[in-house]
Amino acid sequence: MDRITVVMSASLVAIPLLLTGCSSIGVRSPTALAALAPTKGSHVSGTVNFTQKGDRVIVEAKVTGLTPGLHGFHVHEKGNCTAPDGSSAGPHFSPVPSQHGGPQAAAHHAGDLGNLTADSTGTAIAKIEVKGLSLGTGEDSIIGRSVIVHEKADDLKTQPSGASGARLACGLISKSQDKWF
Repeated sequence: MDRITVVMSASLVAIPLLLTGCSSIGVRSPTALAALAPTKGSHVSGTVNFTQKGDRVIVEAKVTGLTPGLHGFHVHEKGNCTAPDGSSAGPHFSPVPSQHGGPQAAAHHAGDLGNLTADSTGTAIAKIEVKGLSLGTGEDSIIGRSVIVHEKADDLKTQPSGASGARLACGLISKSQDKWF
């Protein structure tokens, strides 16, 4: 009987902790990942992590094999990287009709993430916080779409894609497995 009493007491202590949303017992923000693979003739690769934080998505990228300087960086409509030039990913993702622009502009595609800046070794590391995207199931979800790194800088104004040139790397955005530890 003492053993049953102890187990029941432990359960009664755990229930209030679960009900209060205690973060120390495994409450995690939704996450997704894209592994970037080079398009034909490119050597660009990397990873892009996405984390949902309320109404924003935190985008963290590490990309290698770039030329030094700025490179357009976008979420594209289709989750398809099968074409050798990355064209199967389609246009920039935008769940509502909009013009192309920078991520901070009033009018822009939801998938307009701006530019990555590659250093002298060709490595770009970025952390961007954006609104208008989610890792959920609604029309603003980027799960099952793709992320593209472009050859040139996105000028943040030329329609429909910022004159950012060829697609150098493409990755499918997939939900990350839940990690409890």
